[in-house]
Amino acid sequence: MTAAPLLELRGVHTHIGAYHILHGVDLVVPRGQVTMLLGRNGAGKTTTLRTVMGMWPASQGELRFDGQTIGGPGVRADTPEIARRGIAYVPESMGIFSDLTVRDNLLLAARSARREAELDRARLDWLFGLFPALHRFWLYPAGKLSGGQKQMLAVARALIEPRELLLIDEPSKGLAPAIVHNLVSALAELKRQRTTVLLVEQNFMVARALGDRVAVMDDGRVVHTGAMAELAEDEALQQRLLGLSLGAHQ
Repeated sequence: MTAAPLLELRGVHTHIGAYHILHGVDLVVPRGQVTMLLGRNGAGKTTTLRTVMGMWPASQGELRFDGQTIGGPGVRADTPEIARRGIAYVPESMGIFSDLTVRDNLLLAARSARREAELDRARLDWLFGLFPALHRFWLYPAGKLSGGQKQMLAVARALIEPRELLLIDEPSKGLAPAIVHNLVSALAELKRQRTTVLLVEQNFMVARALGDRVAVMDDGRVVHTGAMAELAEDEALQQRLLGLSLGAHQ
């Protein structure tokens, strides 16, 4: 028997002011897998993540998380409530506090701790293993970190307490190749631990390295779903869906 998906969007429409951005999105995110959300710029990927988080409400359709409806007409689950249910969001803007230290950024993200001594030490050590720079710069202002280190802090904030689902928006954008490699290694460790992730990414190499499943968006709709490995092997399909080929990006 197939396990129920952790997250499911059924016919989701989203309007932002006068603009109709999502046009009936159907999306399934299986438990314990990394699902890549790909598409050209403006396809609706970020709007999809923000709709899941309740930041932009769905005007039509239904969003279900762990068997419960969290979005759709008449459903009033707001962003803090959705976060309390176990969804963490890492926006493209990273969402860190530049004037605060690495430590204080993590404390703010930890709902169960108000001071360093109250943090889960085992979990903190696990995060330091994923992102050693955070340990090294523990008392540095986050604004003084490099771009890659800021991205690692943003992901660590989402992981400081156990979460059922991570939504991550373009974590490799603007990073140097060596930093991207380190970030991919950390996310691959999350994958090995069967963390459920919905990951928006423009770098096809990153998508190929991390993805179990893939959904491709175009013009506010999901136009393709399947195994990431199958898309990675089919250059004609890549060209049709994304305007690129794997061979051109090696």
